[in-house]
Amino acid sequence: MSLNLTPSAERVHISFFGRRNAGKSSVVNAVTNQNLSIVSDIKGTTTDPVNKAMELLPLGPVVITDTAGIDDEGELGQARIEKTKNILNKTDIAVLVVDASEGLSAYDNNLINLFKEKNMPYIVAYNKIDLLENAPIPKENECIVSALTGKGINDLKEKMAHIALSNKKEKHIVSHLLSENDTVVLVVPIDSSAPKGRLILPQQQVIRDIIDCGASAIVVKETGLKALLEKLSFSVKMVITDSQVFSYVEKIVPPSIPLTSFSILMANYKGNLEDAVKGVSSLKNIENGDKILISEGCTHHRQCEDIGTVKIPNILRKFTGKEIEFNWSSGNTFTDDITKYKAVIHCGGCMLNEREMQHRFNMAKNRNIPITNYGITIAYATGILKRSIEIFPEISKLL
Repeated sequence: MSLNLTPSAERVHISFFGRRNAGKSSVVNAVTNQNLSIVSDIKGTTTDPVNKAMELLPLGPVVITDTAGIDDEGELGQARIEKTKNILNKTDIAVLVVDASEGLSAYDNNLINLFKEKNMPYIVAYNKIDLLENAPIPKENECIVSALTGKGINDLKEKMAHIALSNKKEKHIVSHLLSENDTVVLVVPIDSSAPKGRLILPQQQVIRDIIDCGASAIVVKETGLKALLEKLSFSVKMVITDSQVFSYVEKIVPPSIPLTSFSILMANYKGNLEDAVKGVSSLKNIENGDKILISEGCTHHRQCEDIGTVKIPNILRKFTGKEIEFNWSSGNTFTDDITKYKAVIHCGGCMLNEREMQHRFNMAKNRNIPITNYGITIAYATGILKRSIEIFPEISKLL
């Protein structure tokens, strides 16, 4: 996949924090070599977070975020600070920009404590060293820079690259379960809510992962699956289906062929499959009047047969036989007030990076709110969950 086509969820997220007029925006512009953020001597010029997906050498594909000052003032300023803190939930590497002439403030130290609480790698960049006669000697996770002259900017970029590479984990969606020359059948329904002329992101990513390991992918609609399996003269390693046609596909695929879904594979890829499997059993305890939050990471246009707003609510009403109150969230609006919900059902999170998905799952777990995802919910309600996660033996033992 071309670097400029890399999905945001697969990029390294680097966010710049600090006090107003510490020079965050100037440092961001120097690092990116672009006028990404407006620069001014007036405090608080950056109000809302500014995001830019780009290729930044020597790191590769990244998302750079410039944030509002952590020392903003007034009621509106407090709202900006909350937005700044929310950026931490999706940040892989934090850069704290400090005015070198002033040193670390209480605001800066509070941010450092937040970085440590979240186990987040960070760099302290002392800016404006061009104004000092004697620059401070940086520690291991520090650097001295001048956004004005460019001094130290390459050092900062090298430190970011070093952190990114040292924290990089080898992850696979499905290729670790395959061998070269294996054949995988992907079941992709085309319905009213499908994007015209393209596959959705998880389907694209699974296909690419299969091809990268030397295996083959055959893509078919659910209506053509039976005929395809009957005419194939070679064995099929696995069938991966869209969750919406799970029960239909399960009746066609013989028990000898492993069966799972894109959603379940994405949950494992994001590191929350075990928690999602544990959380789904709470759905059998739903009572009349209970509230369930259905959350999506993207903000797509919802249509008449939308899985989150129509299909899953209908499946759960039929499964539980109860009158359930559903609420929805999408994009960045995952609510902090989840204590009123009996359960949270999240999408696969293809548009969210691993850190943000972990944050959302941890938020629910810390409040003892069961959380699961779309595919696992559908598999559980249709009685085929155990079969759909047998490809992950350790997690299958939880059932």
